[in-house]
Amino acid sequence: MERVESGPSRSEGAYGSFEHAVFLAEQVRDRTDALNSALEEIKLSNQALKLANAEAQTAHLNLQEAIESISDGFVLYDRDRRLLLANSNFKTFWEACGIQIRAGMHYEEILALAKKRRLIERYYGDDLDTGGSPLGDGKVVRMRGGSWMQVSQRQTGDGGLVVLYKDISALIENERALRERALANKSKVLQHTLDNLSQSVVLVNRKNQVEAWNRHFSQLIGVEFDRIKAGDSFSALMADTEVSDLNPASRDSRGQPCLRQEQALSDGRILEICSHPLPSGEFVNTYTDITERSRAVLALERSEQRIRLITDAVPALIAYVDKQLRFEFTNRAYEAWYGWEREDILGQQLDRVVPPQQLAKLQPYIEQALAGEQVSFEIADPSSDGEDRYVIKNYRPQRDAEGRVQGFYVLVHDITEQRRSAEALAQSHQLLEQRVEERTVELTEVNHQLVQEIDERRLIEKRLLEAKKEAEQANHSKTKFLAAASHDLLQPMNAARLFSASLLEHRLEDKTRALVQSLNYSLEDVETLLAALVDISKLDAGVVTPDVTAFSANDLLANLANEYQTLAAQSTLQFDWVGSSAVIDTDSQLLARILRNFLSNALRYTEQGRILLGCRRRHDGLSIEVWDTGIGIAADKLEEIFVEFNRVRHNNSAQDKGLGLGLAIVDKMSRILGHQVSVRSTPGRGSCFSVLVPYGEPAAPELRSPPLQSAHWQQLADQQLRHRRVLVLDNDHAICEAMQLLLEGWGCETVSALGYDEVLAQREELTGLDLVIADYHLDDNRTGLEAVARIRSELGVLAPVLMITANYSNDLKQQVRALGYRLMNKPVKPAKLKAVMQHLIG
Repeated sequence: MERVESGPSRSEGAYGSFEHAVFLAEQVRDRTDALNSALEEIKLSNQALKLANAEAQTAHLNLQEAIESISDGFVLYDRDRRLLLANSNFKTFWEACGIQIRAGMHYEEILALAKKRRLIERYYGDDLDTGGSPLGDGKVVRMRGGSWMQVSQRQTGDGGLVVLYKDISALIENERALRERALANKSKVLQHTLDNLSQSVVLVNRKNQVEAWNRHFSQLIGVEFDRIKAGDSFSALMADTEVSDLNPASRDSRGQPCLRQEQALSDGRILEICSHPLPSGEFVNTYTDITERSRAVLALERSEQRIRLITDAVPALIAYVDKQLRFEFTNRAYEAWYGWEREDILGQQLDRVVPPQQLAKLQPYIEQALAGEQVSFEIADPSSDGEDRYVIKNYRPQRDAEGRVQGFYVLVHDITEQRRSAEALAQSHQLLEQRVEERTVELTEVNHQLVQEIDERRLIEKRLLEAKKEAEQANHSKTKFLAAASHDLLQPMNAARLFSASLLEHRLEDKTRALVQSLNYSLEDVETLLAALVDISKLDAGVVTPDVTAFSANDLLANLANEYQTLAAQSTLQFDWVGSSAVIDTDSQLLARILRNFLSNALRYTEQGRILLGCRRRHDGLSIEVWDTGIGIAADKLEEIFVEFNRVRHNNSAQDKGLGLGLAIVDKMSRILGHQVSVRSTPGRGSCFSVLVPYGEPAAPELRSPPLQSAHWQQLADQQLRHRRVLVLDNDHAICEAMQLLLEGWGCETVSALGYDEVLAQREELTGLDLVIADYHLDDNRTGLEAVARIRSELGVLAPVLMITANYSNDLKQQVRALGYRLMNKPVKPAKLKAVMQHLIG
């Protein structure tokens, strides 16, 4: 400083040095502060590093514990695929195999050891050396000891690899058991399905061994189902039967493959055998019983042959063409006309048989026929020899049930000779002018006759169609009459009979009782005549069909004896009957009607002596016979008595009010049932009428009418009806009133109703109901069955049911029988009604 102050010439340099020194001092201070800060930060970093090392050691320990806690084998490889870490399970597995696993081993070394020791029996997935890993992700390996391992791997973020080895032996075994159970269930379902097939089915493997079959197959070959074993030779099984051994290798007589054939067995059955080869070399055989179908086809063939015989004998040309213009039928005359064989023309299109020019002429008439019009026209038609002949063709449409045209019939009449006659007349006209007028007149007359003939044929055809329509209408009217006679005519008759019977239940003066009894007899006569007319009409209309069941002949004979013993006593005749333990198979009601006609005739034509009802056992059936000591029948009259309205003359003709329909009805009913009716008679000594009924198998017992009753028993039975509550349901007020009077005369308490609504209104009076008597036909097209069903379901009334109807159909009979009800037909006979009520209530 002194130098600076003393040396003015150097003052500027000294000051600069001072400033520089000050600047350096500032820098030294700054550097010192920065060094102190860095030292502090280094100190803090050292502390954080110690803490991080401690946490890393803790995390490493936790990772090791977590890996050890894994129940499966765990291994970790670095990016070079060297082993870094493995848990004890992984090491224990290798130690058990005699291999020491250590850190740093390469996966190739581990793989080589596994291959060397042959630890892996089979693997499922990629190859062991694909993808840079010992095994692909999620692959399954079967070890040599029988255990199963699932290997899963995942790559780490630094390129390392984590591999997990999981023992899935238990899971594999469980799944295998589930699959076996499912397969067994499927086998049961398949076998159940096969057993429920109506066909015989067998599955044969490629070694010709039986794999699966159903019970129908075992029955077909005559071997018990359980004796057939899977693996049995199919050819050996079939060799012991008469059934053909059909298989995919079978050939027919021409050496062609044969996969289907029909075979007739010794027992009359016809089998359809089909062999179905499978792609795997197996085949399935099906055996179908086509006996009925073959019989139907044979019957159709026979019917077609009969039709063919008739149509082939007709000189007219006949054919049928369907709406696709294909020939479906031709007769011999048609085929000979055009020179075709039957097998060549049937199924052919019209344009292949008829030349194009001729077809163009026929096209308008064909269109008219397919439109539903009947067409008749004259046309030149070449025959098979090329000669032009003139014909009259008639096209008649054929319609189905809905009125749609399905094709048309072709009727052809050859009029060539008439045309040639006309041409000859024309030539004669040119050659002989002097006979022009005469020939013209003749030709005109011939043409006129032809026109008249055509008109007459058209008129005849029209009349035939009208007659057919009238016949159909008459048949329909007859059916309606039968329905009306069965219900509307018998309804008032039923009411009258009930009224007269109820009057007889009251105390009357002798004269009044005699009048009522006469009225009752008259009603019985009217009922008998009306029933006979209705029966003969129904039999002629073909609406009666038998309801064949098996039942005891003794029950039927007992009921008839019970019915006619009293009537015979009234005529001072001795009535005897002999029972039978035989079971017969027929319609019980129709057979009863036949026997009643026999017995009624015996009563009518026997003035003194006895009547016998009995049976004779024959090898072909049971002969039920009615013997009498009546007037007898002459030998030349035995066939006439079965003709309608034909009667044997009776000495007391005033009392014989029959129409002569009884034996005619017997004849028609026996034909329906297929039973043989016989008659033997000696004039002045008596007759024997019999019917032969086939035997049957015993059936379940049915509801029967009570047997013959003694007076004491009858008195006890009458007491059963006293104070019994009965519901009468009928849409006819007169029937309800008459039925109520009759039942109250027997001591019953009666509730009557015209329909279900009235029953519902009186529901409080239905408590303790003992019997329901219902008419089948009610108003508004309702039936008694519907009303009884509602009474049972809605009102809880479960009393026995007696259904009364004028409907004699088998369908109704079966329906009532299936419901467990009893059925009676109108007009109701009071005595029979009383017996049935006692039986139902008792």
